Amino acid sequence: MLSEQRKIFNPRKNSLLQRCAYRLFLLYERRNVIGRIAAFIDLQANAYRSETIGSFGHYECIERAEASRLLLQTAEAWLKRKGMTHLRGPWNFVSQDMGLITEGFELSPVIMSSYNPPYYNEQLLGFGMKKIKDLLVYNCDTSKGYQIPERYLRFSEHLHSGLPITVRPLNMKNLAADAHIIVRLTNESLKNNWGFYPIPESEAEAIAADLKPVVHPEAVLIAEVNGEPIGYLIALPDVNALLNGLNGRLFPLGIFKLFRGIKKIKRYRIWALGILRPWQKKGISVLLFQHLNQALASRGVYIEANWILEDNALMNNALKNLKLNLVKRYRIYQKEMS
Repeated sequence: MLSEQRKIFNPRKNSLLQRCAYRLFLLYERRNVIGRIAAFIDLQANAYRSETIGSFGHYECIERAEASRLLLQTAEAWLKRKGMTHLRGPWNFVSQDMGLITEGFELSPVIMSSYNPPYYNEQLLGFGMKKIKDLLVYNCDTSKGYQIPERYLRFSEHLHSGLPITVRPLNMKNLAADAHIIVRLTNESLKNNWGFYPIPESEAEAIAADLKPVVHPEAVLIAEVNGEPIGYLIALPDVNALLNGLNGRLFPLGIFKLFRGIKKIKRYRIWALGILRPWQKKGISVLLFQHLNQALASRGVYIEANWILEDNALMNNALKNLKLNLVKRYRIYQKEMS
């Protein structure tokens, strides 16, 4: 939606921009805009990782090599003046919105994920950028007969009987408290992942406010042992399915389409999952997925798990063992700036 896009570029409404140095560029040919790029430095992330990474994102360009080169050169030059040594991207101003699609172009983008034509990859390669990391996407479709393999159902029953583990849905009446739990679990469980840096806990309530209009509480699950949170899974309804044909505007008719349809959506994106390290490799991710499947499968839903690091063997093996299909690949590029 256009209104949501405006928020992304507004530092009063996007807390990421409050901790970044950034510059936005448009490329004109006469009076026509033919490209755009955002160059930025995430100061907190660089300090946390002891890096001098300059990032670019929100890249859009016509299919002309000289136009692409001008955009990328401009971003690179600005970042070099700021003392950065590496150019990395695409990496947008939205959580978990990064990379270019290299495989799976036939699939429409789900909520909070981007899309690009194939030639964008050629433009970045032509500028001397190289792959630094791939992000994988898996899916399953219960309307087409997907079922969790029986052995994992038996394993979950055994896990439940052997440990005091409970899985509960998001508490919408105490949303802020659950948001703080999820942020704490994220910072602790993902701290060794590539590209990670801590989410300020002060942002928890802002994250909750952003997600509240679209979240389905039964699809946001928190695992607990003796009442102590140990992991979570967030699946978001794919509101993109309701926004086609609205030309980026909710009013005057789109708002009614959204309100009528949001509870009936049958497409979901697994947006985030985190499990505390002492509880990893114990089947908690499978348990959370089983509970998600129980909550949604009767409606015949499509589920997409997005942006799994290619070298995250734990998650990739779990999704493959659950018989999800690898259907899309995003790529993040990097270049050393001489």
